[in-house]
Amino acid sequence: MGRPLRAAGTIKPDARSALIVVDVQNCFVDGGTLPVKGGADVVPVINKLASHFQNIVVTQDWHTPGHASFASTHAGKKPFETVGLSYGTQVLWPDHCVQGSEDAALHKDLKLPTAQLIIRKGFHRDVDSYSAFEEADRKTATGLAAYLKARSIDTVFVTGLATDFCVAWTALDARKLGFTTYVIEDATRAIDLNGSLAAAWKQMAEAGVKRIQAGDIA
Repeated sequence: MGRPLRAAGTIKPDARSALIVVDVQNCFVDGGTLPVKGGADVVPVINKLASHFQNIVVTQDWHTPGHASFASTHAGKKPFETVGLSYGTQVLWPDHCVQGSEDAALHKDLKLPTAQLIIRKGFHRDVDSYSAFEEADRKTATGLAAYLKARSIDTVFVTGLATDFCVAWTALDARKLGFTTYVIEDATRAIDLNGSLAAAWKQMAEAGVKRIQAGDIA
């Protein structure tokens, strides 16, 4: 089935809406330790979107040295292989977004004047954390859901990097927690590891995540 057609500029975020900007960090753009193809291209799109939102939340991958998700932590393992950890199968990544490094810094050109909160994730050494709402053990909450609900926010618009990992996990958790959830496709870029992008969009569609473009926002 094709995506439903809608007139451009018909979705108007209000005081109960939040823009979530996921992991737009140096590590995920060209020159970083885990670059997503075209990652920096989301920055001007997100900056333009930011003017429509009273509420913005930013996430930041913030790993310890020797993090469990790093291939270098596991003898004989290479990046993009998998390993079994206590909470399930973990994709292993190059060392990236290490706390306090320039690699972990937010992209310098981001302009988000109404951003009020940065959620740092992946700082527990033994647990990876893709979603802005919950760590990969599926038990440890970040507190974002309670923050949004305390602000009477019921709708989230997810952008950032990467579509098929941290963006998708964030969107799926938002739906599970009862938020109306949009992913702004042209404000994201994907890793697309072994078909992960198509699988992520399928999963998000089945969960009721709405797939839109930046031009749909008024």
